[in-house]
Amino acid sequence: MKKEYDFSKGKRGAVVPVPPGKTRITIRLDDDVIDWFRQQVHAAGGGSYQTLINNALREYARRRPESLESTIRRVLRQELRRGSRRVAGKFHRDA
Repeated sequence: MKKEYDFSKGKRGAVVPVPPGKTRITIRLDDDVIDWFRQQVHAAGGGSYQTLINNALREYARRRPESLESTIRRVLRQELRRGSRRVAGKFHRDA
């Protein structure tokens, strides 16, 4: 190991530039979802599970002409139902 390193030509930020039309994001997905996509790629003989996820999301968006508002309302209703089932035996809500 050297005593000193020259960082005068170093650059800050991402090392690999993102190609045009792509956006780097961080997203948390359940382990079983990631495992399923990895298994699909492995069964197909290789490739990128991230590309497969991207393609699945694109296809889903293409087939679902539902508005964002409708989607948010539907998801909230589902989550509220799940939440009330989880706590049904623990307390009663005031109507």
